[in-house]
Amino acid sequence: MSSDEIAIQVEDLSKCYQIYETPHDRLKQFLIPPLYRLIRKEPPRYYDEFWALRNVSFQIRKGETVGIVGRNGSGKSTLLQIICGTLFPTNGRVETNGRIAALLELGSGFNPDFTGRENVYMNAAIMGLSREEIDQRYDDIVTFADIGPFIDQPVKTYSSGMMVRLAFAVAINVDPEILVVDEALSVGDELFQRKCFSRIEAIKKSGATILFVSHSGATIVELCDRALLLDAGERLATATPKQIVGCYQKLLYAPAEKQEEVRVQIRQLNAGMETKKETRSPAAKSSKPESVVSETGLQERFDPELKPTSTIEYESHGAYIEEPMILTASGKRVNHLVRGRSYRYTYRVRFNQSATHVQFGMMIKTVSGVGLGGAISNRSPAGKIPMVAAGSVYQVEFHFNCLLNSGVYFLNAGVMGDVNGSECYLHRLIDIAMFRVLPDGNSYMTSFVDFGCLPEVRLIQG
Repeated sequence: MSSDEIAIQVEDLSKCYQIYETPHDRLKQFLIPPLYRLIRKEPPRYYDEFWALRNVSFQIRKGETVGIVGRNGSGKSTLLQIICGTLFPTNGRVETNGRIAALLELGSGFNPDFTGRENVYMNAAIMGLSREEIDQRYDDIVTFADIGPFIDQPVKTYSSGMMVRLAFAVAINVDPEILVVDEALSVGDELFQRKCFSRIEAIKKSGATILFVSHSGATIVELCDRALLLDAGERLATATPKQIVGCYQKLLYAPAEKQEEVRVQIRQLNAGMETKKETRSPAAKSSKPESVVSETGLQERFDPELKPTSTIEYESHGAYIEEPMILTASGKRVNHLVRGRSYRYTYRVRFNQSATHVQFGMMIKTVSGVGLGGAISNRSPAGKIPMVAAGSVYQVEFHFNCLLNSGVYFLNAGVMGDVNGSECYLHRLIDIAMFRVLPDGNSYMTSFVDFGCLPEVRLIQG
């Protein structure tokens, strides 16, 4: 692989911290060893060594999304700080090829006494933007952060959610070639999380390199092309996300006396692992959406304030999707749904140009962007509409049963047809609508989908 194809190169990277029991020991270490070296004697050591990283090596290609998993204290944050240049290694080297934007520890890089506006200019300048470039992007940053008048208040008055909103808004608006994220997006409500992951998807599609740290195995599997496992400062394995998450979970839940044995097994497994790139649909953090109890009980209702801010629209090829909404069986518009009931997802498509071989579709997704299920309007290619004339308007309806756990979900809408002999989206709206499934305290189900699982527990001995 040529150097031009590599975004991040890490070779034999090590980081050692000196741990002192008392401040006096630190002073002794500063004063006494130089005197011993003057008389050519072995100097005493007044500290213990803690190796946060030991001989870590890997490469990340341009355009890859790579996840890092590991238990607390495994060296993940230390590794990212060294890659971003905020920490220096004890041994080894790191080379990066491209502008880096990083979301590390919450509020890192912000001066708490400066206002949000001042921190925007300072952080963007550190990332390499000129004053003129920052001026051009400032409105986009403020709009994305959506913290209102607090932009002119000192950052020390911000909540954790406001802090990460502003930090992320700056990072994604400097056109990063390398985006580094360290669990920062676990802060914030589901609307902002989805908004962030929607933008990460766009950054990924633009060809940027993403380095993503998370304790969530599902997030790594959904988002990343490859993953690596760190433990006690050592890179135990690099492989496909599913393989790495499996190893991580095995290590995470292993008894203390078995952990070294598991580490040996992972090292051996790593020797034979294939790092074939998997293709996954773009997704993001799989945090469980917040549940809200309806004041009126389990009754459908419509809340005009429950609307997505992460909508992505594909360029139209003569078709336009309009008025997406969810209706009850009686035709009442709702976005607060009751599990187990039937609904209709409907939208209108207006054709300004004629089209051939037309079909319609929908998809229900989680907050993280994982597709849970959907449908198309035809069961086979023969079921497509052969010809749609310009000026036509179609009403599209998809009937579905709400078999989802309580939480927030998003809807896509799309229309496909032939353009210049090839099938493509005539129009597509991602995250165009959203709904909340109301909580049911009598449900046994976990995760997202209700498969009708019923528990049966019997005492057979004792």
